[in-house]
Amino acid sequence: MGVLDHFSEYFDCSSHSSKHKKRKQLQTVELKIRIDCEGCERKVRRALEGMKGVKTVDIDRKANKATVVGYVEPSKVVARVTHRTGKKAELWPYVPYDVVAHPYAPGVYDKKAPAGYVRKADDPNAYQLARASSTEVRYTTAFSDENPAACAVM
Repeated sequence: MGVLDHFSEYFDCSSHSSKHKKRKQLQTVELKIRIDCEGCERKVRRALEGMKGVKTVDIDRKANKATVVGYVEPSKVVARVTHRTGKKAELWPYVPYDVVAHPYAPGVYDKKAPAGYVRKADDPNAYQLARASSTEVRYTTAFSDENPAACAVM
């Protein structure tokens, strides 16, 4: 029976195709695209809806954001929009304001971000706030009004 099992793998179409072809998962891809008018919106929508595997396309012109839901890869979606429309497209670089610990830190705050969003910082060192050293803290508290043992010269 070993020989028959070996040959059945070559002639069985159902098991052969499932081993080599991996099914893509349903995912949501958010893009940042500059959309100025209805014509730009229509052009981007047609480029995205024509892709294989796309289920829904939602475009928010005010936020310059396109959301694609379907069985697609994010890199291919960005490449398709860039190629078909000629517009610069990138994955959505913003997160909601509430998610970030320090939204006004230098690496995170972005003036161009839509209302309620800040830039996503993958590097934790990018938005580290400056910390005072122990000697700075000691000299600062020595002349503080809140310290009862502070110097009275001031």
